[in-house]
Amino acid sequence: MGTVSGGSAAWPHRPLLIYDGRCGFCRRQVARWRDRTGERVEYAPSHEIGSRYPQVTPEMFDRGVVLLMPGGDVLTGALAVFTALRHSPAGRCTLWAYRRVPGFAPVAESLYRFTARHRHAASTVSRLLAGPDPTPDTYGLATWILLRLLGVTFLIAFTSLWTQIHGLVGDDGILPAVDYLAWARENIGPACYRALPTVCWLSTDGAFLDVLCGAGVLSAVLLIVGVVPIPALALLWALYLSLSVVGQTFMNFQWDSLLLETGLVAMFLAPTRWRPAFRVLPRPAAAGIIVVRLLLFKLMFLSGVTKLLSGEPAWRDLSALDIHYQTQPLPSWIGWYAHQLPGWFQRASVANMYVIEIGLPLLIVAPRRVRHGAACGLLLLQLLIAATGNYCFFNLLAATLCVLLLDDQLLRRLLPRGLRDRISVQARPVHDRTGPRVLRYAANTAAAAIVVISACAFLREMARTMRRPAVPAAVVTILDFAGRHLLGTVGNDLLALTDPLRTINGYGLFRIMTPERPEIIIEASDDGVVWSEYGLPFKPGDVQQRPRFTAGHQPRLDWQMWFAALNPDRAAYWLGNLADRLLEGSPAVLDLFAENPFPGRPPRYVRFVYYRYEFTDMATKRRTGHWWRREWVRPLTSPISRGHE
Repeated sequence: MGTVSGGSAAWPHRPLLIYDGRCGFCRRQVARWRDRTGERVEYAPSHEIGSRYPQVTPEMFDRGVVLLMPGGDVLTGALAVFTALRHSPAGRCTLWAYRRVPGFAPVAESLYRFTARHRHAASTVSRLLAGPDPTPDTYGLATWILLRLLGVTFLIAFTSLWTQIHGLVGDDGILPAVDYLAWARENIGPACYRALPTVCWLSTDGAFLDVLCGAGVLSAVLLIVGVVPIPALALLWALYLSLSVVGQTFMNFQWDSLLLETGLVAMFLAPTRWRPAFRVLPRPAAAGIIVVRLLLFKLMFLSGVTKLLSGEPAWRDLSALDIHYQTQPLPSWIGWYAHQLPGWFQRASVANMYVIEIGLPLLIVAPRRVRHGAACGLLLLQLLIAATGNYCFFNLLAATLCVLLLDDQLLRRLLPRGLRDRISVQARPVHDRTGPRVLRYAANTAAAAIVVISACAFLREMARTMRRPAVPAAVVTILDFAGRHLLGTVGNDLLALTDPLRTINGYGLFRIMTPERPEIIIEASDDGVVWSEYGLPFKPGDVQQRPRFTAGHQPRLDWQMWFAALNPDRAAYWLGNLADRLLEGSPAVLDLFAENPFPGRPPRYVRFVYYRYEFTDMATKRRTGHWWRREWVRPLTSPISRGHE
């Protein structure tokens, strides 16, 4: 059972764990245990104990470590470890399971004896995978960097939206927020406030929208400088949610939801102090590390697995990148060159993408060196995506989540020596030392609830994406079982309760590929004979215009025009409003365009025309200078006049 009654020899005043000090694996494990138990447990290598405790025999070390209890008991094996760690939440759970769960104790002891017998081999493997440093990983500096990068991301998001908000949902915008909320009151009734949680119920005029965006910018700056980080994150979340609700289709992107979810889980990492400190960084609570890493896992793993579950032929035969670079919403000029690469390279790139998106997320809890390698692969993928296409702040946000895979030991080595010597990390997690116990329990309970709801969203996303005829029967069976028994009615009810907050979501970009690139070109005329084009700043229009980088900014009308071209009927309601605003000459809407063919007064007619775009090849570009070639397809609408006469 791992317990030996003691004799009359002297006993320590607190639990004393004795271990093989010559074994690197044992030293590494003890360093982690010491970090979790602090001063509550004493640790000593066996060669330093000598004859002080004759009740400890060599045979006991065959079971691994030995724990001497002040009461006179000698514990060995897995029971010794679980008892020593009982002061930590995870240790209390495992000790309870050891004592109460049938079958847990014999399995734990068998695994521990196997590890103890092969501890020198385990030491070699551990050194190879985790490096020579036996100290436990800490994430004080990593958290400091993550929160600053998140603040920069929020700053970009609010600043970008502020420049467009009036043209999109202002009173003279394409989809006025005042009309949207009035429709919700009339059609949803009293439940509209829960279905559409936004402070814009108070007001939707332009000045109030400016206040919300300005408050978001100010809160992002506070987060960057480290002042009141938890209130700043809470305010950022509430403000961005409010604007996302009234932003309607223009703010219905996956990275908008991802930003909200990241802002929420980052609150579990943020320090509780109100003023910044850099010389002594607080260590984040374990709950914060868990929920952030799980979000990263959900984002990356779903991005890969939904491509397979969708049954999309282009992802299955590895040909997706043959068309992706030219059919993605806003390609960059580097994407043009990537499109010219040979087919074998494109297929190899898709295969590598699967390794990164599906395989590497499984390594986020791996030993140090393996986890660092996974982080490098994930960061490289985001860099390549950002280089070949414009995905606004998504790549920065995804890279921000990867920071928590890099521990302080690595990050400190990347700093200049003078700065490195000035930074230290608290010996114990700040949430383990300060604050009322009830608040710590509340935070852990909230983190557990987020994990449960996130798991439900994870399963729902896979179930929604799965195309049964294209997926192996075994996968269908597993997902059906998970949907019935793990998601079920309770899980769906939880998601229905939290979905209006847009904060705990499933993800998966481009699971269905578009083989061609249709484009809607907006034309205007005074006589219905001679037509001139409106030009958007980043959407393809002029075939000689080099694809541009948006530098984190999201031109939301440009993006929605790409979606509208794929399904014009679905976008007809706002395309009609856009035509009306152009015929009225709305300054806020015209500010969204780069080229206005009627700068002095609005035109008499507007129409939407369908074109098909594709990249040129190297020879054509050298000969003509054109980045695109386009083919007229058909008029999408007849000429529209003011009042639709």
